[in-house]
Amino acid sequence: MDKFSALKMFVTVADQGTFGAAAAQLGTDPSTVSKALSRLEKDLGYQLFYRSTRKLQITDLGMSYLVTVRRLLSELREAEIQIAAENDSPRGVLRINLPVAYGRLYVLPMFPEFCRLYPDIELNVTFSDEYEDLIEQGIDISFRTGTVADSRLIMRKLSPMDFFICASKEYLAENKAITQVDDLHDHPWIRFRFKQTGKLMPVLVKGAGASIKDHSSVINPGEQYVVDDGQALVELCKQGLGLMQGPHFLFREELQSGELVSLFPRTEPEGFGVYLLYPKRHFLPKKVAVFIDFIKRSLAELNETADHSWAREITPKNDW
Repeated sequence: MDKFSALKMFVTVADQGTFGAAAAQLGTDPSTVSKALSRLEKDLGYQLFYRSTRKLQITDLGMSYLVTVRRLLSELREAEIQIAAENDSPRGVLRINLPVAYGRLYVLPMFPEFCRLYPDIELNVTFSDEYEDLIEQGIDISFRTGTVADSRLIMRKLSPMDFFICASKEYLAENKAITQVDDLHDHPWIRFRFKQTGKLMPVLVKGAGASIKDHSSVINPGEQYVVDDGQALVELCKQGLGLMQGPHFLFREELQSGELVSLFPRTEPEGFGVYLLYPKRHFLPKKVAVFIDFIKRSLAELNETADHSWAREITPKNDW
């Protein structure tokens, strides 16, 4: 018999006063109750009841133990009630970790509607472009713009990452025409530098030449401006300082409005994508489950799924 059942029997015996009455209350026989209590006393190393042929009397140590056990069983019952209530109506603190640019541009605008739908869920949000250990940090769910090798986590792809080479409409009107890949070397570039490694993000061009029509070619056009923030990258490009390449989620409004112009077909570098990560559990908390469903629905409204992004409908200025 497990310790939990033995503790419940102990409390019932203390309340009922006899093994027989306790057994009737628990739906078992007096012998089972007596043996369970004896095993509990043996495990503890002290006597809980004085026994006689006519009655049971709880010992001083037994009374002290009874107070503690009652409190623990009561707290356990309250926890069970709370979990059942959460399962019916999601509640509690949901700890979320977001990459800086994607979080600000895509996820934060979704929060007001989520909070309206689930007012009993409290959002606790942190921002980081570096990988955070979800288990150690107590994070319920994280968004990452790349794969993570961690067997303790479940990883679900939300969308691909489509990269575009862009320039502002004004820049293209005032500078040398760009009609082929070689022309990219004749223009100033705004490049992105990874904070973790200090390396520049490579510039990829799909179909740069007939022999690699269906592949991506890395070019090195140099740089005139270097930033380590995605939104700064877009802002400098909008100001007409030069060309840039970045993932589609950085400039959704700018591409769709025509403020920025895509110069060549998109590229989708291997290993890149937007992913949702959360710890493996036997039972997924309701607050996590409803958040995942909400995010997937919200992205679908933006025409984003695991294998498609709205950016794939953008027609580049120069096609192959």
